[in-house]
Amino acid sequence: MSLATCCVIFCRRIGTATNPQKSDLSWKDIRNIIKFTGPLILGSSLFITYEVLALKKSVTLDTQVVEKEKLKSYIYLDAVSFDKRENQGITYLARKELHKALRKVLTASAKLFRNPFDDHFSTVDLEDHEYGLWLLLKKSKSDDKVVRLQAVKEMAANHYWHDYQYRTIAQACDVRTVIGLARSKETDPRFFLPPPHLPEVKEDYSIEEELRQLLASLPQTEIDHCIQYFTSLALRESSQSLAAQKGGLWCFGGNGLPYAESFGEVPSATVEIFCLEALLKHSEIATHCDKIEANGGLQLLQRIYQLHNDCPKIQRSIVRIIGNMALHEHLHSAIVHSGWVSILAEAAKSPQVIQSSYAARTLANLDRETVQEKYQDGVYVLYPQYRTSQPIEADVLFIHGLMGAAFKTWRQQDCDNLEIGKALDEECYTQCWPKTWLAKDCPALRIISVEYDTNLSDWRTKCPVERKSIAYRSHELLEKLRAAGVGDRPIIWVSHSMGDSPALKELHDEFLTFAKDKNFQVLNFVETLPTSIGSMIKLHVVPVESADLGIGDLIPVAVNHLNICKPKKKDTFLYQRTLQFIRETLAKDLGN
Repeated sequence: MSLATCCVIFCRRIGTATNPQKSDLSWKDIRNIIKFTGPLILGSSLFITYEVLALKKSVTLDTQVVEKEKLKSYIYLDAVSFDKRENQGITYLARKELHKALRKVLTASAKLFRNPFDDHFSTVDLEDHEYGLWLLLKKSKSDDKVVRLQAVKEMAANHYWHDYQYRTIAQACDVRTVIGLARSKETDPRFFLPPPHLPEVKEDYSIEEELRQLLASLPQTEIDHCIQYFTSLALRESSQSLAAQKGGLWCFGGNGLPYAESFGEVPSATVEIFCLEALLKHSEIATHCDKIEANGGLQLLQRIYQLHNDCPKIQRSIVRIIGNMALHEHLHSAIVHSGWVSILAEAAKSPQVIQSSYAARTLANLDRETVQEKYQDGVYVLYPQYRTSQPIEADVLFIHGLMGAAFKTWRQQDCDNLEIGKALDEECYTQCWPKTWLAKDCPALRIISVEYDTNLSDWRTKCPVERKSIAYRSHELLEKLRAAGVGDRPIIWVSHSMGDSPALKELHDEFLTFAKDKNFQVLNFVETLPTSIGSMIKLHVVPVESADLGIGDLIPVAVNHLNICKPKKKDTFLYQRTLQFIRETLAKDLGN
């Protein structure tokens, strides 16, 4: 090794030929060191030192960059001049040759990680504690799906990084990765960038006016006529002056949308709820979702969401709209970049089962890496709501009855002396026992609860333009379940109080014929106590003779009609017998 080469290598640590001012030593000092040390020993020791240091810092950030990053949420890169005249000379040439040799070493070492380092990682400097972060980022963008999923899993498991490291991931990861993090359990919220700042609004800004303009921009074709009618009727009844001003009902969609100049007689939140309900129906149509996004709907809905932290009903309606838009993959990037993932990730951890399930449905529709199914409005996965390595063997579907709902029907039996604070503690009380109890006892099940309209008036011809019969609702629900992949695995149906009518009697008879032909296993609980309706009336809603299907086991239980589907405790007979039936039935079907 020549003396000149040795000097250049040493200068790699203390200065450069083009910028000696950065060195702590002068060239005179260097010559003295060489003079007293000797070229051969100097060359050998310095080359080994350089190689070790280069290997250690092959993938590291500049120290100044790290310090700045700890204070700011930006990624800094040292600028490199592309003017070759600034990079010539013996220093540049020597460093170039060394980097070529060292890159071969790095590439060979990188085979331990399955893929070689790319150009970015071979030229960036990192400290020891930064290796994992950048390697995980690289793996998260791999062409190999298995590698990507493992990288996201390892990211989500990190709870010891510094703030700036989480922010680095948040800014550097792609859409696919941030969605995966949001669907990973116990993910640190610092992985998600806060929503972008919305534009400042003027003093005379009106949310209602913005909603009206958004609705007016949407096509009128294919819209649910009944929702137009009922929303218009509700607005007219809330404000006599509204109908008087325009001489008719509020109608949604189309050009030239008639509307009232002021909503002074209607509470602001009420008007927003009416408008959001209409927007929700629009979001069920793919082309209308495109219009909502193009006309700034994602930002408007986010503003309304933030303004109504004290109104869960409004926030739930908005998340349902975003969930419908998430059914369309080409809108995923817009949803993520508008800041919705951080909002949804937070909502998914809500102790309120409705909020968390609505958010989980939206995130599942965004996650095309691990979820093939699509969950339309009204189909909610209670378990698993996060990514899991647990194989799913069967589906359990919970179908509520008349006047019921996807969550409240399946809550634990209410206790009179239950404190409000304990109502949110799943150890003391569960808002949805299939989600809390059954999921722990049967982790190989996908548990789905279905929501659909069951108001008694909806079973009649109340809407003058459209009738939603049992057949209509059944077909609608069937299509939603097919989209969710129901039917691909064994199914267990759990239902409550489907009412009594000639049409239902006919369905009942058809079910019995089908069940007997297919040798279905059936378990039926029947109430033995009357149900209080008001303070004066007690009614035995479903007597034993009506509950007897003529197939399977019929078990009387000392509860009323409302509590026949609400176990008092996890160790009560009602839940334990249900759990036993599910396990035994699946064991026979799955053969284990």
